[in-house]
Amino acid sequence: MVVLVPFLLITAVFSRMTILELSLPSGAGSPTSQKQQLSIEVIVRQKGIEIGNGKQVLARFPLLKENTLATVVDDQGVRDVSKLYDLKLLSQFLINIKGKYPNKTDATVLMEADIEYRVLINVMDAVRATFVRQQGAEGEADVLQQVVLFPDISIGDAP
Repeated sequence: MVVLVPFLLITAVFSRMTILELSLPSGAGSPTSQKQQLSIEVIVRQKGIEIGNGKQVLARFPLLKENTLATVVDDQGVRDVSKLYDLKLLSQFLINIKGKYPNKTDATVLMEADIEYRVLINVMDAVRATFVRQQGAEGEADVLQQVVLFPDISIGDAP
């Protein structure tokens, strides 16, 4: 025991976990929270991605065709379904929403059943932040700037 306790204390310092704080979407809520507020829902379906406001679908982005992509397999040779989702178009649409509502920081990602975990992570990354290319002045290089979109993400099951 005398040797085991110091060993565990020393190794515990070197082990690190990264934790992403998520929240579950609330139900009906309190009457004071029933004000007309924008609700952003990114719904990931087998056929593509939908963006809604809780009442209606604002945009639909179907899956990309496999023949238009350079590669659909990952480093291990496994078919990567997450590359079929148009995350660049999703980010552009969310940039437009963020431009209209700059103080909005929360969004909900809803997933259908049987969607790969890799797709969830890639969609959450696209909802949280994206890179925007800014044109440099004449003779200067373009600059990639990271734009934070909706960092407070809730996850749930798609309707």
